[in-house]
Amino acid sequence: MRVMTTTTPHSGEAHDAGHAAKLNWLRAGVLGANDGIVSVAGLVMGVAGATAERTPIIIAGVAGIVSGALSMAVGEYVSVSTQLDSEKALLAKEKLELATMPDEELAELTQIYVDKGLDEPLAREVAVQLTEKDALRAHADAELNLDPDDLANPWTAAGASFVSFALGALIPLLAILLPSPSLRVPVTVVAVVIALAITGFVSARIGGAKRGRAVARNVGGGVLAMAITFGIGSLVGTGVA
Repeated sequence: MRVMTTTTPHSGEAHDAGHAAKLNWLRAGVLGANDGIVSVAGLVMGVAGATAERTPIIIAGVAGIVSGALSMAVGEYVSVSTQLDSEKALLAKEKLELATMPDEELAELTQIYVDKGLDEPLAREVAVQLTEKDALRAHADAELNLDPDDLANPWTAAGASFVSFALGALIPLLAILLPSPSLRVPVTVVAVVIALAITGFVSARIGGAKRGRAVARNVGGGVLAMAITFGIGSLVGTGVA
């Protein structure tokens, strides 16, 4: 007698496209915040190296946040729109093939499951049942790894990129504006290092990578960017003076 059992996914594993998509959006949000931190930190540090006046730092920081966030949003919108167009084209092609050559499509779906390790009779039974339930969804999942009801959304991607970049960029801007002039640089460096350590840790955890290496790489890159821009700002400020 066959004993029927039910299994549950292992903790931390993505077993459906929806969960994987959420992880991808979370990873994109973390990376957007990271870009905001590094780019605006380098910008305001460069200006701080050139002048101790507060107004130029504010102008540069705000301009950096707005332009950077808009650039991220537009780039993400264009990229995801292209992806959405491709997904729609693939689904339209699959729908046409199902309407004009159903037998060939059923054989193709059967072969996909055979290639995955099922015996041919069982693979055909699975293909037949899935086709009867929702042929387009079955083929979209097996052939294209797509969910017809959960396609890429360029507006969501653009909004998420804009917000994450802006929030990350606020950290170095506030860190350099709130302290007294003598503490601006050290406070900003500390704030940025902490922020980059957090984003590096989170991104590594999401991706399952080694956290220490990711944090060190993230922090090291940010500190290098600040050092270079601060040095350039100092040289330019000295030359102007």
